[in-house]
Amino acid sequence: MIKTASLGFPRIGANRELKKAVESFWKNSSNESDLKATAQSIRAHNWQLQKNSGIDYIPSNDFSFYDQVLDNIALFGAIPERFAKNFKFILGQNVDLDLLFAMARGAQKDKIDVTAMEMTKWFDTNYHYLVAEFSANQKFKISSTKIFDEFLEAKKSGIETRPVILGPITFLLLGKSTDSSNRLDLLDNLLEAYQELFARLAQIGVQDVQIDEPFLVTDLAKESVLAYIKAYSKLKKFAGSIKLHLATYFEELDENADLAFGLQTDSVHVDLVRAPQQFEKVLNLVKENQSLSLGVVDGRNIWINNFENSIAVVKKAIAKLGEKRVIVAPSCQLLHVPVDLANETIAKACGSESSAVLKQLEDNKKALANRRVSLKIHDQEVKKRVAQIDENLLNRNSDYQQRKKIQKALNLPILPTTTIGSFPQTKEVRKARADFKSGAISSENYEKFIKEETARTVKFQEEIGLDVLVHGEFERNDMVEYFGEQLSGFCFTKNGWVQSYGSRCVKPPVIFGDVSRPKAMTVEWAKYAQSLTSKIMKGMLTGPITILQWSFVRDDQPRKNTALQIAFAIRDEVQDLEKAGIKIIQIDEAALREGLPIRHKNWKEYLKWAVDAFRITASVAHDKTQIHTHMCYSEFNDIISAIADMDADVISIETSRSQMELLNAFVNFKYPNEIGPGVYDIHSPRVPAHDEMEKLLNKALKVLDPEQIWVNPDCGLKTRDWPETKLALHGMVEATKKVRASLS
Repeated sequence: MIKTASLGFPRIGANRELKKAVESFWKNSSNESDLKATAQSIRAHNWQLQKNSGIDYIPSNDFSFYDQVLDNIALFGAIPERFAKNFKFILGQNVDLDLLFAMARGAQKDKIDVTAMEMTKWFDTNYHYLVAEFSANQKFKISSTKIFDEFLEAKKSGIETRPVILGPITFLLLGKSTDSSNRLDLLDNLLEAYQELFARLAQIGVQDVQIDEPFLVTDLAKESVLAYIKAYSKLKKFAGSIKLHLATYFEELDENADLAFGLQTDSVHVDLVRAPQQFEKVLNLVKENQSLSLGVVDGRNIWINNFENSIAVVKKAIAKLGEKRVIVAPSCQLLHVPVDLANETIAKACGSESSAVLKQLEDNKKALANRRVSLKIHDQEVKKRVAQIDENLLNRNSDYQQRKKIQKALNLPILPTTTIGSFPQTKEVRKARADFKSGAISSENYEKFIKEETARTVKFQEEIGLDVLVHGEFERNDMVEYFGEQLSGFCFTKNGWVQSYGSRCVKPPVIFGDVSRPKAMTVEWAKYAQSLTSKIMKGMLTGPITILQWSFVRDDQPRKNTALQIAFAIRDEVQDLEKAGIKIIQIDEAALREGLPIRHKNWKEYLKWAVDAFRITASVAHDKTQIHTHMCYSEFNDIISAIADMDADVISIETSRSQMELLNAFVNFKYPNEIGPGVYDIHSPRVPAHDEMEKLLNKALKVLDPEQIWVNPDCGLKTRDWPETKLALHGMVEATKKVRASLS
């Protein structure tokens, strides 16, 4: 019988139970026992659901209180020195929740004041992971019992699971060196911890382990290839009778295919959704003692699977390898989508001709056929607009240097201060929105409430002395969902939550058809906010690539086409904001780097249309209108020329967690436009001291011209509480004043 596998299951709970429990714990509204009880309930539900669905390989250790990479940092005792010192951690002792959350969020209590670990995007997804910090000669030792505890927890309930861990090469390459040493030089030390890990797994009766090595789908240096060969020759010995299941995903193995199948693992998983072209090659590389895991169900999108195509792939694999050596699975972990176990249907269809299965296949065919011709999906006017793109649509009237002279009329001080956009969305704001949507309050009362919140926020910004204000975005549920609700071609789920980072969950809209803007989306709120102040009010928009990346995108046309359609919709909004008198417009492209293909050979094509999409939105603005953009939690070195090609007047970026390291890309490139390096980490509850922000600003001033620099937090303030927000922003303004004084 064909086996089925799940590579990882969503851990937030069907109703975001984990989010609520974790945030309650952080606020001291519940204790550790309460949090662990919620976590255990979610795990039990997930395991039972997968068992009831007929999944053979059910994962454990895929659950996390915050982040899967952070769990591996804890597992191997890779605790940065500042945390080890403050929390009196000794290598080999168990990492507790206080230490775990401190690494993720920073800590500021009981004479402890420590900054969080750096965070960045997990390959080309919107999931954020914590970046491990490595140094020369670092030692590793098993320092968390989580993987053992959860396996035994499932076994106690009668469910045999397959624990999931990161492979040693991916773990090292995901991290960063704090002293310029080579991360791969730590491999021997790390393998000692893996040896200890497998010995303890064997003791508790583990029979199968899933070892994730997504770096196998990247462009590997020769040094990394040799490291893989060395590591897995040892891991096979460490594993003993435990079967090793190697998982790759997000791209094709390509030139690394021979390497992957030669690593002496018992099975290899390949992503046939993102990279169906690799099927024939990998099918011929499977060793006699190996199974092939086929990722034929999209683990990153919600569209119905084409059963006919998937079944053809599975049957071809069976013909070559036999049923016992074929595994049907999603393309990757299901972390990136709401729950979907459709892979079981495919497995049944390959071994059954029952009337129920045949009906499912016929219904599947009809659904796909209807989608190809539906007028709800296809809008010829939208398609025509995209087809007529020319150079005039891609360029502002003048180059940046000329625009800069014209924009002097904005009369901003040196080191102008601003925020990224959103302000705290309190429980009162969320309740008002929910009451309005349910009909509990009228539109008039809801609008009155939002206006009051906006006015209060504008007044606060004026009082502390911010130079460029924002309206706070209280009318917006999410920076993508809000726009999707007003654009044609979008639809929404009621409970399709997906984890972004930590306790942060988003509900991605579904782009099902051609996209256009029926009417203005933000103009009235921007006009209202501007009417409250004599200071400049920014218009706040989400850019086309970010809307694309943070949605479930239609799969019946190239993503490029959808992105350009969204670009025209946002372009229309830019034009209307400008007509309404808004002098600065921010078009956030937080996900530009996130959309970058994993393989370098595909970068040029993507960056061309991604940058074009941004330029289409911005080019409609007159020279006097200052266009800002924002990017967060990304590496910029290798795409800095594309960022420059976007030609935004000002770009704000996350730099506080990296201590301004991310500025190096802009400095080395001699980036000509203006930059707002974040001086306040909004993903942490700690309030930075004035001198901490001063030091960051002075670091920026050592490498940038003062006239280039803006001062702002790392990101929007939506997830923060008002008390910490007020303290931090007041401190940011005061720090800026002090630095300005030193300049003069």
